[in-house]
This record gives sequence, structure tokens and C-alpha cells, in this order.
Amino acid sequence: MASVVIYGDTSGQVTVAAPAAAGTTTITLPASTITADQIPLATSSTGALPLPAGTNDQRPSSPATSQIRMNTTNNTPEYYNGTGWVSFSGTNQYYSVSYLAVAGGGGGGFDIGGGGGAGGLLTSTATLSKGYSYSIIIGAGGAGSSSAAARGTNGVDSSLSGTGIATVTSLGGGGGGTNNTSLYTGSSGGSGGGSSALSTSSASGTVGQGNSGGAGNNNLASGGGGGAGAVGASGSGASASGNGGAGTASSITGSSVTYAGGGGGGGYVSSASVGTGGAGGGGAGIRTGTATSGTANTGGGGGGGGNAGGSGGSGVVILSIPTVSYSGTYSGAPTITTSGSNTILRFTGSGSYTA
Repeated sequence: MASVVIYGDTSGQVTVAAPAAAGTTTITLPASTITADQIPLATSSTGALPLPAGTNDQRPSSPATSQIRMNTTNNTPEYYNGTGWVSFSGTNQYYSVSYLAVAGGGGGGFDIGGGGGAGGLLTSTATLSKGYSYSIIIGAGGAGSSSAAARGTNGVDSSLSGTGIATVTSLGGGGGGTNNTSLYTGSSGGSGGGSSALSTSSASGTVGQGNSGGAGNNNLASGGGGGAGAVGASGSGASASGNGGAGTASSITGSSVTYAGGGGGGGYVSSASVGTGGAGGGGAGIRTGTATSGTANTGGGGGGGGNAGGSGGSGVVILSIPTVSYSGTYSGAPTITTSGSNTILRFTGSGSYTA
């Protein structure tokens, strides 16, 4: 008996191809019964059933459980199990990593200036898909102010992004306020910048990333920048400018390190104390001269001036990847270490990781 082939197309036409002597019979169904991803195909018993084929980027945007396809990126057939794509061998096409993303800290203000706010800090997990590239951006620290014409500059955002995950963006820290009528109050950011001595208001931080900066007081004491773990302290009369808010400790690298401390407020008279930098890279304030900058790759805020505020510390993004899943493919120049069963990529400059 001769073989019969049934095939269809997206227009809704189904063709039954019979032996030559019997001719070809065409049966037309309503187009709505066949969609682009539901094309019925069949061959003889000794043939093969062609699967939809495409790269990782061509996977269905909203897959249904049990859908199957040929992955040409990984050169393997795969099915969707309701959570992610899994190869027929049972190997997951995705895996979970932990991350820490810290933005650049804000610069300190000028002339009894407020301390810079720490860069925003985010830490959680993300599910990466094998074969995809994930972009890592490291935010620079903001410049300190050296004149009454400007506040300290806000730090730059850091981010982790790529297909299949919600973009992670930690916000740059707010700049410290400077001794100018319209610029007294610090800027908002991941953590808020401290305000100069002449402001009794404070700049807000971003919920889930940092805290508010401290307020100034009595024309002689400024506020400290907010930190990831605590608000910046406000100035106390003429006796003390506010300390920077403390940062947050993370053990993502295998040892505890504190990140995102706020900058200390700048002082005025010799009898008044300046603000200390918050734990986690915050710079100290100063009376004259240039205040201490935030520590690089901690997101610490710069200290308040003085003749000039300190610059904010640059940010950092760290990935903790199960070593069994680690691809070894990346761009940039991350520091690579191991901790237990995980491989750690510490990015201090922008780059990427391919899962």
C-alpha cells in the first residue's frame, strides 16, 4: 500500500497527497483552526517529524508547558516544563545565581557641605538561561563640589540585565548639599546626600536600596550622607556635623564585606567635629581642604567639604554562580574566585557573562 502524506500550512489549508493514480485531494479548513505554532505535520512511518527549530532568542515569548523545539544554540532538543526550557536529556537550560549590585556613591558638598549618599545596594537571586549573555554596568562615583555653584554630583547607576530576567538597577547615591541658598539640601538617590549646614531638610533614599541623608543645623554643622544600612546623621548644633550612615554587609564572596556607607558631613569652626564616613567605604568630612573620597568599588559616599567635597566611590556587581553550571565565558576583567561550591565573578568595570 502506498504511503499517504498529510501536511498543512498557516493559511489553514490541509493537503492529502495520495498515490499518483488517485490524484491529490485538497481539503480546506477555516484558517482560525491552524496557527503559526500549531502546524500539523506527518510523514511515512520510516520518515521523521521535523521540530520547530531556532536559537535561544527565538524561543516562544510565552511558552506553554510541554511545548517542544530544537534549540540550535545548544544543538539539542528541549521542552518547556512550566518553569524553563529543559533538554530531553534532563539537563536544565537555566540556573539560579546570586548577585550583589552597588551603584556609585554621591560626591560631597562644598563649604560646610553635606556628605554624599551611598550608591543604592540590591542583592537577590536571578535565573539565567544557558547561552544568553547578561550585561553588567558599573556606575562611577559622583564628583565632589568645589564651589557654591553646585551640589556634589550624584553617582552613576549600576545594573545587571539580559533576556529572561527583570533588569536590576541600583541607583547612584545623591550628592551632598552645598552652602548656597538654592542648593542647601542634598540630592535624592540610592541613598540621599547629606544637607549643608543651612538646611534643616533631608534628601530621601530609595526604598529597598538605601536611606535618607541627614539635615544641617544652626549654620555650623552639616548632615551625613545616607548609607545602605542606616540614615545619615543630622548636624548637632554648632558642635558636630553628622556622620555618614552605615552600609550593609554581604558575604556573597565568601567573606563578609560592608558596602555603601554614606559620607560624613563637613565642618566649620575648629571646635566642631566633622562627620566620619559610614562603614562601607564612606569618606570623612573636613573643615578646610578636600574631603575624603568614598572607597572605590564600595559605592561609598564622598565626605563633605571644606574647600571641596570628596568624590563618591565607584560601584561593583558580583555574581555567585554554581560551579557545576559556570560557563567560563565573560567579557571585561572580573576578579574570579571560588567559595565552596560557587564561582564568584566580581566586576569592578563593565562587562558581561554568558550563562
